[in-house]
Amino acid sequence: MKVKGVNLGNWLVLEKWMNPALFDGTDAEDEYYLPQKLPGEVYEARIKMHRAEFISERDFVTIKAMGLDTVRIPIPYFIFGDREPFIGCTEEVDKAFSWAEKYGLQILLDLHTAPGSQNGFDNGGISGICTWAEQPQEVEFVLGVLERLAERYGMRKGLWGIEILNEPATAEIWDTLRVPERYPAADQELAKKNKPITLEFLREFYCKAYDRIRLHMPEEKYVVFHDGFQLMAWKDFMREEKYKNVVLDTHQYLMMAEMHGCEQSVEGYVKYIKEVYEPAIREMAEYFPVICGEWCLFNSLACGHDTKGGQSVLNGVDGLQEEVMLPEEKKEIYQALAEAQLAAWNAGNGYFYWSYKLLTDTVNTSGWVGWDAWDLGRCVDFGWFPKQ
Repeated sequence: MKVKGVNLGNWLVLEKWMNPALFDGTDAEDEYYLPQKLPGEVYEARIKMHRAEFISERDFVTIKAMGLDTVRIPIPYFIFGDREPFIGCTEEVDKAFSWAEKYGLQILLDLHTAPGSQNGFDNGGISGICTWAEQPQEVEFVLGVLERLAERYGMRKGLWGIEILNEPATAEIWDTLRVPERYPAADQELAKKNKPITLEFLREFYCKAYDRIRLHMPEEKYVVFHDGFQLMAWKDFMREEKYKNVVLDTHQYLMMAEMHGCEQSVEGYVKYIKEVYEPAIREMAEYFPVICGEWCLFNSLACGHDTKGGQSVLNGVDGLQEEVMLPEEKKEIYQALAEAQLAAWNAGNGYFYWSYKLLTDTVNTSGWVGWDAWDLGRCVDFGWFPKQ
């Protein structure tokens, strides 16, 4: 089993940096506060228009033409429309399955958010808050969502698998990213209840989730679990015979490598990829199929300055006003990093690029030089990313 895929980031789970215009006229920093800052009918119109325009049938044709075979779709915990004021999105996911099946693509459904958030990141729904695992009724709610997803889509021809939960934050990543500072909470009282998730909790939760998903999803489809940013911690997990087709997902970004001391040069990045990423993936591939569910070509070198671990003007880190290197120089950097990273991910079972498209205007908006690498379409068009 090998996958070559891309994430449909910012379609059904919003990330402000990927489309700031959606948040115009508000001071909301995340999806949780957006409906509180807009009149109900305005919020609903914005969301529905965004979803209809951001991804369409044409995009599935394009993804297939890129040589990819699988799409990872981040979905919110309110997919079924039962958590007001948020708007459900089963209609969009239904359409995605029909498009995928028409054009010979597979779908990995990725539960990307949880009520109260599992990580405190801007992509976890509510910035600076991580309280989900401390609320038993919300843990149960998420298990219910996973079971309903399996019930609705488990038998679909286009389903590759279901990912239990995106990027739960254990103490290590919470401290490395300094989450409360990077993503300041709007509600400081709520932030006092923050608690990173333990590996013990995750193990138990993943086992329960596996059982609930398998009630409705056949064994040939994959159950995927994220490593909680501790790739090597899972060697003794799900070794029992009953666990079939379980896949380990790890997310590896060069901006995180920079935070761990990787030199900001082509040689430094390639060395890190070959000496850190690839051996770890080879080692864990002896225990599970391993996918790199999120990665990209973005790096500080091509931005022309240290991004402090991928922080942008939205985090208060000023970017450059204009490019500091020629197009050919950027192309050489990105091609070298694409080749090295693809080799590392293929030491396991493949990858999903983050992300398919970016709506941030990186030309006319100050400070976004170098951020176009998050957009796979541009990477392919500019020849930065090889045809698959």
